[in-house]
Amino acid sequence: HPQTPCRPLHAKAEQHLMCEEHEDERINIYCLRCEAPTCSLCKVFGAHKDCEVAPLPAVYQRQKSELSDGIAMLVAGNDRIQAIITQMEEICHTIEENGRRQKQHVGLRFDALYGILEERKKELLQSIAAEQEAKLQRVRGLIRQYGDHLEASSKLVESAIQAMEEPQMALYLQHSKELLKKITDMSKASMSSRPEPGYENMDHFSINVDYVAEMLRTIEFQTGA
Repeated sequence: HPQTPCRPLHAKAEQHLMCEEHEDERINIYCLRCEAPTCSLCKVFGAHKDCEVAPLPAVYQRQKSELSDGIAMLVAGNDRIQAIITQMEEICHTIEENGRRQKQHVGLRFDALYGILEERKKELLQSIAAEQEAKLQRVRGLIRQYGDHLEASSKLVESAIQAMEEPQMALYLQHSKELLKKITDMSKASMSSRPEPGYENMDHFSINVDYVAEMLRTIEFQTGA
């Protein structure tokens, strides 16, 4: 049959709950069907006369034990959860530390590559500079030789023109032989030394770094190392 709702309890004394129905009766038993505390008169004459009851202390101890077990179970579960949280926080810290270390490692590897590239660039540029300076010195030396020859030849032209204007034959003939010899020597002077065709070319210092660039672009993390 349908369960009979229990009337609310009230506290008449400090330590004892009294029955709402029978005000002079203490609550001293527990109705198992209605799952509620009640008094003896309710069991004998009242709402719980057809119900199965049990002593209040026994039910109290049983339910308190169940609650204690539940609390222990929750606390143990909470401890396990806290342990998992702590473990995962440690994992986060380790991830950060490992990431920092690997970034530093990769940075050092690339710094080493930069160092190799800078050193090689310096060596190649020095090779270009050395040949550039050698070629410039040679050509500038030739320019000085040609300049000196041009200056001497120009002075000789001036001397020859002045001699041509000498009206005195005897005076002219005193110097003409020496002047003619100087002109002959000047014209015979070897001024054939010149830079060969393509001497100014520096194209042989060109480099192809395409394959190196491709290798650099394919730098990848090692797996299984």
